Amino acid sequence: MAAQFTEDNIQDLKFRLEDAAIKCSERCLYQSAKWAAEMLDSILPIDRYDTDPESPMDIADAPPSPPNPYLRTQDPIEATLEAQESYKYLLAKSYFDTREYDRCAAVFLPPTIPTVPLSTSSPHNPKSRPSLTPQKGKSKASPYAGVKDHNATRNPYPKLSQKALFLALYAKYLAGEKRKDEETEMVLGPADGGTTANRELPDLARGLEGWLTERRENGLEDSSQGWLEYLYGVILLKGRNEEEAKKWLMRSVHLNPFHWGAWQELNDLLASTEDLKQVIDISPQNIMTLIFHVYCSQELYQATEETYRALSDLETIFPTSAFLKTQRALLYYHSKDFEEASRIFTDILVTSPHRLDSLDHYSNILYVMGARPQLAFVAQVATATDKFRPETCCVVGNYYSLKSEHEKAVMYFRRALTLDRNFLSAWTLMGHEYIEMKNTHAAIESYRRAVDVNRKDYRAWYGLGQAYEVLDMSFYALFYYQRAAALRPYDPKMWQAVGSCYAKMGRVEQSIKALKRALVAGSYYAEENTSQVSGSGRKILDPETLHQIATLYERLGEEDEAAAYMELTLQQESGQIPMEEESESSDNERENENDDEQSTGEGHSSFRRARHFSSMDSQNNDEEDTWHGTGVTATTSKARLWLARWSLRTGDLERADQLAGELCQDGVEVEEAKALMRDVRARREGGE
Repeated sequence: MAAQFTEDNIQDLKFRLEDAAIKCSERCLYQSAKWAAEMLDSILPIDRYDTDPESPMDIADAPPSPPNPYLRTQDPIEATLEAQESYKYLLAKSYFDTREYDRCAAVFLPPTIPTVPLSTSSPHNPKSRPSLTPQKGKSKASPYAGVKDHNATRNPYPKLSQKALFLALYAKYLAGEKRKDEETEMVLGPADGGTTANRELPDLARGLEGWLTERRENGLEDSSQGWLEYLYGVILLKGRNEEEAKKWLMRSVHLNPFHWGAWQELNDLLASTEDLKQVIDISPQNIMTLIFHVYCSQELYQATEETYRALSDLETIFPTSAFLKTQRALLYYHSKDFEEASRIFTDILVTSPHRLDSLDHYSNILYVMGARPQLAFVAQVATATDKFRPETCCVVGNYYSLKSEHEKAVMYFRRALTLDRNFLSAWTLMGHEYIEMKNTHAAIESYRRAVDVNRKDYRAWYGLGQAYEVLDMSFYALFYYQRAAALRPYDPKMWQAVGSCYAKMGRVEQSIKALKRALVAGSYYAEENTSQVSGSGRKILDPETLHQIATLYERLGEEDEAAAYMELTLQQESGQIPMEEESESSDNERENENDDEQSTGEGHSSFRRARHFSSMDSQNNDEEDTWHGTGVTATTSKARLWLARWSLRTGDLERADQLAGELCQDGVEVEEAKALMRDVRARREGGE
């Protein structure tokens, strides 16, 4: 792709990103402005005007930079309105910057009294809250209930430029969000049920619908700038009208493709790779769509060759982009290559020590690796930069969690959520801490809020399954494990949890199928990580999973199948396993599975390990034992004992004696082994 970019293409890309940074900043969309400015700064330099810094040439002799053709307003009517409003716009923006959102909106729109009598608007009285969800049977002209009156599609706003109208309406939206946060008060407190509404949304939805309808009727759609379409999409998304929200956000990115905030909102609407493909097919064909594709693939845990290839193409154009480096690190993180992910985050931290974006993910990686000194250092750096950023609070919370100081960890995760109620990492991590503290109900509520914020967070779905499994509610646990597995179909821990739930529910055949899927998923990860492949080309399977399958076959009375899987369990000691045959049989099982069974989890492994579905123990086993098998373990000894007894029952005295002798050498189940050897000797003597 980089070969397709000429100097003119890169110069145009610079103009577009500069335009996006300036216009987002003018409209107080500061996160999008920061993203565009960082990407602009990291773009491939153009050699056309480069000179030797030691050259004595006067700066005045350097060629002038070409003007940016995108910065001026193209529509003459809009340009005239903006010129007339320039002083008022400066006043409104100054109010916005000092967080006086109602004053900002009142500069351009008639002021309104936002407060409602407390007797009817108490946060403890949910019946008084306006409904934000579209109701069945209502007109589709508006996503909100109660807008079928004749004024529903009338434009209520005075004649303003799109720039001024956006700032005023965005300020009203943020004023409503601010009041909503004030009403909910304490995190997980009595009023924090996730149902408190932004009271400005219905009026904003009606007003924007009227404004957009009027422009459509007057044939002015082509002169739209995309900002108000974006705001309407955000409001529809808050009202849970996702189809309409997707339509308007798509229109926004077509009109204004370099506004990163609109792409991020679109990402929140995608639940699967199929959804992503549908959106990509109708997106504008430019570099922003490619960046969006890489970002969404990472969010959907698609660490595929195609994703890495697209990311490499982008890095040739933006070689120093911290954003793209972060996406690569997160892809390694999702693939459980923690060492490489940690290396990239370390490089970012060295290059930009005051950059706190995504630092919570870095702390998760260090937590999984058990790297307490590094995590302490990152916590110190983040605290010195800004102790009141949600990312900083999550880093410090992870540090205290690694020290097993769970009460302090919860305190910092709560602080992160006080700063930003939609900060996903804090909800999920706080749920993990409540699990550690045996406060299952608080954990469930935390995980529920996490999936409300982001339905693609498989850790929160898995945590819900784990919490309900602790409460012995296997049907609920199975449902949530299935949701997690739909997001992570190649994670063996998922299938192990599904198998565990099915076994507890007495559905033994489904449990066997799920556990066989765990074996296939484990072999997938082995292929991804070459360090897990032995020199003979055979892979180590999980002995515990094999033993569980064998035990389940025994429950079904199929002793031949049970014996075959016990043999496979035993073979893991030396790493010799007919992987091709096992994968083939498991793939056949996969084809016969119901779609409902595509989900999983980890069963009853420790919550600390389950936190990120990994542990240092498993990493060390991969590094040390891959080439020589697992060696003797408690699980393989159980399989050896079972096979010895089975051989004795079937009359294979030689095999029974051999296995019993090995058990004596292992030092596991020695008394049982000696008793078996006596039985073998007695039968031989009796036979003679």
